[in-house]
Amino acid sequence: MKKQMELYVHIPFCERKCAYCDFLSFPADEAVKRRYTEILIGEIEMAGAAYRDTTVTSVFVGGGTPSVLDSGLMVKIFEALHRSFQINGEAEISMEANPGTVTEKKLLDYRSVGINRLSFGLQSADNRELRLLGRIHTFEDFVESFRLARSCGFGNINVDLMSALPGQTTESWLSTLRTVASMEPEHISAYSLIIEEGTPFFDRYGEGRGEGLLPDEDSDREMYHRTKEILAGYGYERYEISNYAKSGRECRHNIGYWTGVPYLGLGLGASSYVDGKRFQVTDNMSEYLNGEPGKCAEEQILTKRDMEEEFFFLGLRMVQGVSLCEFERRFGLSAEQVYPGLLEKLIREGVAEQIGDRFFLTEYGLDVSNCVMAEFLQD
Repeated sequence: MKKQMELYVHIPFCERKCAYCDFLSFPADEAVKRRYTEILIGEIEMAGAAYRDTTVTSVFVGGGTPSVLDSGLMVKIFEALHRSFQINGEAEISMEANPGTVTEKKLLDYRSVGINRLSFGLQSADNRELRLLGRIHTFEDFVESFRLARSCGFGNINVDLMSALPGQTTESWLSTLRTVASMEPEHISAYSLIIEEGTPFFDRYGEGRGEGLLPDEDSDREMYHRTKEILAGYGYERYEISNYAKSGRECRHNIGYWTGVPYLGLGLGASSYVDGKRFQVTDNMSEYLNGEPGKCAEEQILTKRDMEEEFFFLGLRMVQGVSLCEFERRFGLSAEQVYPGLLEKLIREGVAEQIGDRFFLTEYGLDVSNCVMAEFLQD
């Protein structure tokens, strides 16, 4: 059987850095974007030569905001991808986009090179909340972009939403959920805001400064629990801690991450997991633009123990959990042999269940998943 892997392509550019964002992203002029595209294409061609015997099952273009790139440059990137890699004809090919940054021409160009799934970073349907986040768009911009994408033939769209925002109430969060779900995207990702160091939000709300400004823990938990209830009423099923989809519209690329499918990252700072190794392209823009395409910044060879731990860390994020038979097939030992008594202990505590081959977290277990995952660290 031919080897398989996924591709991730990083476009680090955005129009303006959001106040909560700690991703590798920044504004840039057109000359820098063109130069970056040239170097990225060189990296794609070099990587493609090294993986001629591998079929690509999904592609994800993330950022940053890939849709701020001129669509002519995006077309060149995809021409290089198709020329250099064996991309399965049925592959899921996703691209992130911000509301207000797409046009009919851009969307038609995306379709022409095989992009078949869009992921819109909306975050909130409340314009006041969007302003506090530092977003560059309004809810009305999102509606226009969403409708334009539909008219251009996109039948698979995700919408990113964020709860526990400054000044947000449970009622405003549920209103956002209902408003977006009524538009019937195929997929909704619903995350809680995390205050990350090095961001303007950390300066404002970090280390206890957000008390009284951010929703308290009880409100945050209520938002989390009501999300599943509300979205279920619109036909969305939760398949991962923070992800909901219409039947058959789960994000195949992300499921690949959670189930250990190898992936190759291309572009500034992009991470890879191939042949039991993790490696990352340099995240220094000057070094990337002036050095060799694909220069590796760091590399980690995963031990068998690392891979056993990650099998549970990642797989238990999914509602369906993990296959114990697959664990034994990969590692040559049963989960009971590697973790004697642990699975039974978690079942007794009510945080996990086992039905046949599947071991998965209960609703309560998903609530306290970080604590449960820590149990799989091997001393």
